Amino acid sequence: MKIKALISALAAAVVIGSLSGCNDKAATDTSAAAAPQEVQTVNWRLAETWGPNFPVFGDATKNMARMVDEMSGGRFKIRIDSSNKHKSALGIFDFVRTGQYQMGHSASYYWKGKDIETLFFTTLPFGMTTAEQYAWFYHGGGMELMKETYDKYGIMSFPGGNTGNQMGGWFRKEINSLSDLEGLKMRIPGFAGEVLAKLGAKPTNIPSAELYTALERNTIDALEWVGPSLDLRMGFHKIAPYYYTGWHEPATELQFMVNQAAFDELPADLQQILVVAMKTAAYDMYTQSTHESAVNLATLQQDFPNVKIRSFSPEIMNAIKAENDKLLVEFANADPQSKKILDSIESYKAKARQWTNFSDRAYLDNFDSK
Repeated sequence: MKIKALISALAAAVVIGSLSGCNDKAATDTSAAAAPQEVQTVNWRLAETWGPNFPVFGDATKNMARMVDEMSGGRFKIRIDSSNKHKSALGIFDFVRTGQYQMGHSASYYWKGKDIETLFFTTLPFGMTTAEQYAWFYHGGGMELMKETYDKYGIMSFPGGNTGNQMGGWFRKEINSLSDLEGLKMRIPGFAGEVLAKLGAKPTNIPSAELYTALERNTIDALEWVGPSLDLRMGFHKIAPYYYTGWHEPATELQFMVNQAAFDELPADLQQILVVAMKTAAYDMYTQSTHESAVNLATLQQDFPNVKIRSFSPEIMNAIKAENDKLLVEFANADPQSKKILDSIESYKAKARQWTNFSDRAYLDNFDSK
């Protein structure tokens, strides 16, 4: 089904659902039906971490806003302000919490300094695949746990689009041993930054618009961003030719945030439309990211012979995994809610991975040709 037809069908379903709730008297009151009804337009603003016209990530917000507009018949409009407009790429949490913006689009692990529990709803090193994580969110209790975390701030949080498995980063020099990580200044957010810090690296978080300049000026020695879908256009390969495969973000989920009070003021049909649009836009972003990564990886391999794709050695990966496991225990012991979230993630991953191994892994191992 084409997207326009899907949108029309969803809009019709919402309208029919709202009409079914009317009582018989209202349904037969022809005089009321004949009276002119004033249509009020709801106007919201969304602040996003990304710059203007940023591909893939920015497409997700535009697609969501377009679907909301079309499904509501123009009654619900959402204006998108990129980071160049609001001037605070990593300020989205506070924008939405205070009601300065009704919505935001960012990534939950950026807020670990505000509440450590937010860290776990983007992805975790050695964690679930994208399919497994979406199943956890919508069928394994993930949404309920995320609600418990964000309710404290009057924020509703929804999955906002997945990049799939991210690459391990761009490095000026080849990383051959653990000693090469000592003192390494690397842009790497979230839990992975905490892990590398245990091995002597110096992780930092820098907004996307500043990454190339930071690498060019030696402010950092290495960085991870996303993967071929977005990395190629950023030009990192011109400065740091070693491109490592990933371990740290196997299913990076972005985030739509909604101010709870603003949501509660919406008519029921517009609430439904917004939720459907966010969910659809999130999945669309995942498929777009997969496509762009496939296309751009081929370009990197064919047109840029200076790019050297590497995987970290077993020595490095074993050390990273060991530190990751210890850190998970530390986080779980320090905060009961973090333990609750991490226990849910680990138990669901163990269950889902059995099916992943029987299905995807078996298929790729047995039938996929390189």
